Amino acid sequence: MLEVKQVSKSYTTPRGPLEILSDVSLSLSRGDAVAIMGPSGSGKSTLLYILGALEQPTAGTVTLDGRNPFELPEKQLAAFRNKQVGFMFQDHCLLPQCSVLENVLVPTLVAETRNGVEQRARQLLERVGLRERIDHKPGELSGGEQQRVAIARALIREPLLLLCDEPTGNLDHESAESVASMLLELHRSQQTILVLVTHNAELAVKFPLRLALNDRHLNKV
Repeated sequence: MLEVKQVSKSYTTPRGPLEILSDVSLSLSRGDAVAIMGPSGSGKSTLLYILGALEQPTAGTVTLDGRNPFELPEKQLAAFRNKQVGFMFQDHCLLPQCSVLENVLVPTLVAETRNGVEQRARQLLERVGLRERIDHKPGELSGGEQQRVAIARALIREPLLLLCDEPTGNLDHESAESVASMLLELHRSQQTILVLVTHNAELAVKFPLRLALNDRHLNKV
């Protein structure tokens, strides 16, 4: 379960505190999928980074699977994030010198055990329709194919929480539809907690739960 309680985030600036999030609360269980909408600059990405333990809140608490990651020592925090959280970004962030398979395996390089990870990577790539592209480099793929690699990479460690920051933002309509469908299909089969932030209403409507981040607060649509 993901529990977010009264989270706020502000930054110190020469003109005083800049408040980005205020009193944000959210509770999600395994299998839940939520799309968080809001205009650019509304704090969507900041919230996502807090949920993924990449950035600490100014106030409030975040717990995932009963643990507050921000209470962990740095090394344990990195291990927790690597195992429990999968990330997808607007830019696929693939390593251009590595093959599709190697890119998917990157998060497993620091795993305690790597037994069976290559087989799982191949299975995920087949699920996203890239079995024939497994030895290709990212530069040989279309934008939609690159994002499908990113889906497989995000899920390789079977995370509890899957976070997506505008994953279809750079894609044409047809590719965006394909990536969104594959993302939701794999989420359902693996029963992750899926949190996606977007300003695209057409994408958000595919999600059973939709929230809006406006004026620093999170509300139901």
